[in-house]
Amino acid sequence: MSALGGGPVQLEIVVPAYNEAERLPAGLALLGEKLAGIGVRSEIIVVDNASTDGTAEVIAGWRGPVPVRGLYCAQRGKGAAVRVGLLATRAPYAGFCDADMATDLAALDGALELLRAGHPVVVGSRRHPDSLVEGYGQLMRRLGAITFNRLVRDLAGDIADTQCGFKFFFGPLARAAAADLRTAGFAFDVELLMHCVRRGASITGIPVVWSDRPGTTFSVRRHTSQCLLDLARIRARAAAPGRPAPAPAQRSGATQLLTVQPPPLALPKGHEAKTG
Repeated sequence: MSALGGGPVQLEIVVPAYNEAERLPAGLALLGEKLAGIGVRSEIIVVDNASTDGTAEVIAGWRGPVPVRGLYCAQRGKGAAVRVGLLATRAPYAGFCDADMATDLAALDGALELLRAGHPVVVGSRRHPDSLVEGYGQLMRRLGAITFNRLVRDLAGDIADTQCGFKFFFGPLARAAAADLRTAGFAFDVELLMHCVRRGASITGIPVVWSDRPGTTFSVRRHTSQCLLDLARIRARAAAPGRPAPAPAQRSGATQLLTVQPPPLALPKGHEAKTG
């Protein structure tokens, strides 16, 4: 149970997990400890992305200071897992972060403050001038990331770093954007932000402390061609006429909420387990 007791959940954080049995316990411990101390009733949603190790067992057996809900996503790909998780949220605020917690969770305080102040999308940016980035992988990966982000800034609200795995949203906006998401792979962040921008939402980048963690599943050699192909498809979707975007936000008490509801989604076949 949450350390804050009863009342509706205000913040839900999605953690996509593919073969994360080794790194997930430490990540959940850090995230649970942080959420227990922020004064907001929260829940963690871990999406098992068709793992072949003991990830499902870690989720099912987890006990911590905040509830952890497990979902199963049969379609491989980080984008597919994040989509399933965001569409399962119901809270006024929702977001996602990586299982390795490469982004220091101190950034969550600033993200929530900005959301409460009316910023509909808040994303961590390793290229923010105030960010501290430690051990950012191989040189080719760094150069590739810079090039990739220059190619997509016009789609994603002119954000310098679209790929940092630390993003938070007004909940209804996250669910509406996720309902339109079609990119299953690593380029999904670009499309997700694009759907937010098309609905009139501004994107706010914040500084982060980010440390490279061993065990990442992204490979420049194996995934670059697919990312470029996905980017071409995203640009085609951006150019295609779509349904009129709803008004970006309206004031609802102390929280700004979008007046949209995502269409129903049939979740991939699998299981859902409640722990916590």
